[in-house]
Amino acid sequence: MIIVVEDDDSIRSLELYTLKSVGFEAIGCSDASSLFKELETKRPELIILDIMLPDKDGVTILKELRKNMNVPIIMATAKGSEFDKVESLDLGADDYLVKPFGMMEMVSRIKAVLRRAGNISDSKVKLCGIEIDTSQHEVKVDGQSVVLTLKEYELLLFLMRSPEIVFSRDDLLVKIWGLSSLSETRTVDAHIKTLRQKIGAKGLLIETVRGVGYKFHEQNDI
Repeated sequence: MIIVVEDDDSIRSLELYTLKSVGFEAIGCSDASSLFKELETKRPELIILDIMLPDKDGVTILKELRKNMNVPIIMATAKGSEFDKVESLDLGADDYLVKPFGMMEMVSRIKAVLRRAGNISDSKVKLCGIEIDTSQHEVKVDGQSVVLTLKEYELLLFLMRSPEIVFSRDDLLVKIWGLSSLSETRTVDAHIKTLRQKIGAKGLLIETVRGVGYKFHEQNDI
């Protein structure tokens, strides 16, 4: 189920019609308060979140959601500069749609984000006291649950599945974000930083390889 958060009734109706016509279950919200009310009883597969809303802006909502939810989020806004796009990605958005966008582009981006979120084969990955249960989308560090954003989760899973392999920032942009622009590599650094913070001492296992990128160092005494 997809939640569309858009205050313009005509745009929201068109988005919902399109999503339902291609087989998605979808509901709409016109503001932040109605979104959070829906989230009390529903667990969406993805949220399309407009930045300009009447009661609370989308960036503030994104920050609040990222405190305790891993749900994929696509930001939708009239702002189209590279700075705005990178800022949203750095804050935990999984993709970015610039208005006006075509409905088929929206569907394509949704499917791409959902594919990346579900691109999982092994049910559990365990290394150095970190356990990822991909069937539950859950991460535990020394037995304690840790809440990660979708991109932090994907980064950790990707690195842990290939310990000691060095990946460049551009490699990670392609694999995790589906991007290839070298101008946005700081997005990788920002997500690595927050990921390290959230997994505590185990953050030392994610090593920076100077001038190249990152690797997961398999060291059991941390």
